[in-house]
Amino acid sequence: MRIALVLVVLAALAAALVPIASGGAASAPQRAGTAAKRVDLRKSPDLWATINVCDTETHPNVIGIRGSMPGIGRRARMWMRFQVQFRSHADGKWHNLPGSADSGWKKVGVTRNRVIESGHNFTFLPPEGGGVHTLRGAVTFKWVRRGRIVRKLREITEGGHRSTAGADPAGFSAAICQIS
Repeated sequence: MRIALVLVVLAALAAALVPIASGGAASAPQRAGTAAKRVDLRKSPDLWATINVCDTETHPNVIGIRGSMPGIGRRARMWMRFQVQFRSHADGKWHNLPGSADSGWKKVGVTRNRVIESGHNFTFLPPEGGGVHTLRGAVTFKWVRRGRIVRKLREITEGGHRSTAGADPAGFSAAICQIS
């Protein structure tokens, strides 16, 4: 009885090893292992959005939105889309502004591993009769390989980012902007 059990176990092991040796069963685990190693871009310190210009003397009635996106380890075309959102007095929620408060998709570069930054400025008329526009930015990032979108993420502006390219004043980084 023990010999029969040992033979059954050995036969099962041999059957399991045959596809691996021929490359058949190894393909799926290798793909799964590769996918598991994919970088979680949401946790990358190089993926962010910030406001770097907000209604200054040099840039009156302007909100500047800047974004940063890392490469994904494989050559990809990188795109950003900058949108301005306003906080509604009626419901207290954030809403996208239509039309000219949307940059549309901007190709920002092609890379494997570099970090690419870009930005877009929007000009607003101050509110009629006083008051303020409370605004923030949303940046959508996409990575495209061979004409196919391989990753797409969206970040809302937040303060405290290190890049100051185009900032007014120098080093400015904020989550929201008020234009009065």
